[in-house]
Amino acid sequence: MIALGLPFLAAGCGFRPMHGRSGVREDAQVSDALAAVKVGLITERQGQLLRRRLEEGLAPMGRGTVTVKYDLRVGLGYGAEIQGFRRDGFPSRVRFTATAQWSLFDLGAPPREITRGTERASDAYDIPENQFFAADVARETMERQLIDELARHILERLAMHFRRAAQGTAPA
Repeated sequence: MIALGLPFLAAGCGFRPMHGRSGVREDAQVSDALAAVKVGLITERQGQLLRRRLEEGLAPMGRGTVTVKYDLRVGLGYGAEIQGFRRDGFPSRVRFTATAQWSLFDLGAPPREITRGTERASDAYDIPENQFFAADVARETMERQLIDELARHILERLAMHFRRAAQGTAPA
């Protein structure tokens, strides 16, 4: 009985899903603004993967050509921490922390920073003894998950910024 009333309680408190149907016009404005963002080059292999994930999230397939109005600049950094050792002294577990510092600029003359943020994601993987292939697969999986999480966080923050701009509570 209580479960049936939860959606109504959530609706009454001002909760709105970010990708839900709050207003078709507002959602279209947010989607158009996201599609008008160009992602700048990000160095290193992981940066290239992050850029690809961001581009996929900003302009989903099926959208026509959109005039670029914004430039997203992202810096990516990694930190590693050994969390465990085997008896012979070799690492058995490594924790990585990825940090993405980003800024969104309009393409005016001169470009002006609209919003910025810092996103962090962390994950760890085990290094099994004498299992080099398994360790490589675990590391690659962990790196992919970090990139996916960072991209998701950046896209969510951009969508929130453009939603506030569509409501008139933030500069576009």
